[in-house]
Amino acid sequence: MDTTQESYLDLFPLDAIVYLTPDSDNVLEDIEADKVYVLGGLVDESIHKKLTLQRAQEQALQTARLPIREYMVKSSSTRNYHSETLAINQVFDVLSTYYETRSWPAALKAGVAAGKGYVLPDAAK
Repeated sequence: MDTTQESYLDLFPLDAIVYLTPDSDNVLEDIEADKVYVLGGLVDESIHKKLTLQRAQEQALQTARLPIREYMVKSSSTRNYHSETLAINQVFDVLSTYYETRSWPAALKAGVAAGKGYVLPDAAK
C-alpha cells in the first residue's frame, strides 16, 4: 500500500482503477495484481446514496462492491438495520484479509462489524 496526496487519476491508467462503492452492480470477485483499488474516495460523515458510484461513472472508472450480499445474510435484529456501507478501515480490513486468505467469508467476518446487520450464514442460526 502506498499513500499520496496526488490524485489517483493522475497516477494510474483509467482502465487499471477500480473504484469500490457499495452502490455498484459489479461484485468484486477477486483482487487482481494489475488493478488499483480506490477505497474511501469520498470521506463524509453522512451517507449520500450513489454519490461514490456517480463520481466513478463521471470519471469513466470501473466500479465494484464487496460481496457482502453473496456471502452474508441479514441478521435478525430488533433494530432492523442493514448497511453495506463500511468505514475505510473496515474495507481495508476486508481487502487485506481476503488478500492473505483468499476467503471472502473470513475477510468479511474480519471487516464487517455486527452492527452493520450482516452475519455469515452459520452465525445467523
